[in-house]
Amino acid sequence: MSKTYNVGVIGGDGTGPEVTREALKVLAVAQAKFGFKLNYTNYDFGGERYMKTGETLPDSAIEEFRKQNVLFLGAIGHPDVKPGILECGILLKARFALDQYINLRPVKLYRVEDCPLKGKEPKDVDFVVVRENTGGIYTGVGGVMQKGTQMEIATQVMIYGRPVVERCVRFAYEYTRRRNSAKKMLTLVHKCNVLTHAGDLWVRTHKEVGDRDYKDIKQDYNHVDACTMWFVKQPEWYDVIVTENLFGDIITDLAAIIQGGLGIAAGGNINPEGVSMFEPMGGSAPKYTGKNVINPLAAIAAGGMMLDTIGERTAAAAVDAAVTKALNSGKIKSLAAGRMGMGTTQVGDLVAGLM
Repeated sequence: MSKTYNVGVIGGDGTGPEVTREALKVLAVAQAKFGFKLNYTNYDFGGERYMKTGETLPDSAIEEFRKQNVLFLGAIGHPDVKPGILECGILLKARFALDQYINLRPVKLYRVEDCPLKGKEPKDVDFVVVRENTGGIYTGVGGVMQKGTQMEIATQVMIYGRPVVERCVRFAYEYTRRRNSAKKMLTLVHKCNVLTHAGDLWVRTHKEVGDRDYKDIKQDYNHVDACTMWFVKQPEWYDVIVTENLFGDIITDLAAIIQGGLGIAAGGNINPEGVSMFEPMGGSAPKYTGKNVINPLAAIAAGGMMLDTIGERTAAAAVDAAVTKALNSGKIKSLAAGRMGMGTTQVGDLVAGLM
């Protein structure tokens, strides 16, 4: 008897519905081939709904999300809505309410020509960033005094407790063990030489958890500024990286570029014990809406990540293999929107046909 999973789908804004459509096209083939079923519930949260109703993400939607096994998001961001309203009202609200405390970002180079780094090949760019996703500066602890005056003061605090740090570090160790690469190494990225309180907490937790429970995993540490340098100079050094929220947000954008850009960058907001959400990293790209030129590969890869997380790992590997074959078929000329040499729907058809 095949397994059935409930999936909440938020196409969102701009090109989000277009890339979502292509991801679901590939997932349809995966279902038929590997014998499981995805039941979709579609939600219209995004800029258009907000402009009509003033509503971002009501509490009732969070309760509906809790009934799903997983969520799939196309993109959030509308040119006619002030920045921050949708991002905070939908993305951050869902992330915090559903306690999606891990942001998982695989960084994989599928073909040589997409990497801007001289001499680097797919074997050199293949690592994963585990970013703590619900703590740190993004919790908004702080405030403003004397706003609008010459004496204005603003604070925003990097706040972490041991349980929040430890569950993230432990997830990263477990992921490193399951990934089982030749390196089998977990690198902590922080700035403990300056952020001596929060940084020390992360450093001690990384070492104590590793020494106690993961003796088979090598331990490594980078200051975040050094990490950005080594991403460019020697990305092959890395296996799995674990880092706090703000630093993870920054280094994953650099990581996306060395793997070929946001058109191939997929990620997951994960609650290992609850409801996770997967999405392409490229944003809504409103200027390309409806032109059939946006790259759907990141959304397709996000669909593969979703399958891996719900336990359909053979199907997930098949999606990844199909993306690899598609990119190395010679038919996709570029990862950039409008320069792929194929339309959005054609790329989706190509990957689906290679499953």
